[in-house]
Amino acid sequence: MPPSPSPSSPPPPVGPIDASITPRFAGIATFARLPTLRDVGRADVAVVGAPFDAGVSYRSGARFGPAHIREASRLLRPYNPAVDVHPFRAQQVADAGDMDINPYDIAAAVGQIEAAARELASVADRLVVLGGDHTIALPLLRVAAERHGPVAVVHFDAHLDTWDTYFGAPLTHGTPFRRASEEGLIDLEASLHIGIRGPLYAAEDLADDARLGFAHITSDDLQQHGLPDAIDRLHRRVGARPVYVSVDIDVLDPAHAPGTGTPEAGGLTSRELLGLLRALGTHRIVGADVVEVSPPYDHAQVTAVAASHVAYEIISAMARSRKEDAS
Repeated sequence: MPPSPSPSSPPPPVGPIDASITPRFAGIATFARLPTLRDVGRADVAVVGAPFDAGVSYRSGARFGPAHIREASRLLRPYNPAVDVHPFRAQQVADAGDMDINPYDIAAAVGQIEAAARELASVADRLVVLGGDHTIALPLLRVAAERHGPVAVVHFDAHLDTWDTYFGAPLTHGTPFRRASEEGLIDLEASLHIGIRGPLYAAEDLADDARLGFAHITSDDLQQHGLPDAIDRLHRRVGARPVYVSVDIDVLDPAHAPGTGTPEAGGLTSRELLGLLRALGTHRIVGADVVEVSPPYDHAQVTAVAASHVAYEIISAMARSRKEDAS
């Protein structure tokens, strides 16, 4: 018989509901049918919703994203064979529900998200936040930088999101990484956009973006040079810095993610995105968000399924990096 755990040993993580006992379509849809944070008290990773989309510049609906992603996540299973990890056995992962966010006042909402993330950080080592629009990245980066110093932002997106203002507003889904750079939250030598494509307002947008601390791996780069080259560039850019991962689901081609607010043709496949996320398992991921899932424009949960797998791969990468930190 295996030895009994010592009194000082932490209890094993509480995993998802057993799908062989309770069918996936039954019960409350927490992320991956995991326990709630209230059930376990403390977690290595807390999945939390940020149902906010007042910062969008085109199609709204991302406020319904967290529930939509959770519903699709019922299909996730507890073992990830692509990276040989049990993400919910290697660490305690729990669903922390949704943040309470003002839907009318962007500045107030940003303050609420920051406060909620800071409070959650006292009972969870890392957060995976389901958006919501990309405005939410700024308050989340503020909390991450408080704990870890300036972080290497690995930003998957069709768009730069380093514009200055929209209609004079400094806090929108197109500005979070400019504000983060100006506030000293990001590592200017290690941050990276992946999947950038489509028209810009002017050539100066790219010069501005470089000044703000970002290198690029464009969608065309992936097409021309392939996934291994992109992964190599990612590793060299990030190095050993603490990493914050931000995934706008519109990094995927609209064929793979139609349910989003600002779709752009010529994007990544879901296979390419998942491969890039798996490469992050050798880095120290300190937080993440998955944003811009807009259910009103989704069909047959295509976008939600992709987003749930994105979050799953991020949690798997966190489990792998946690294991390497322990060794």
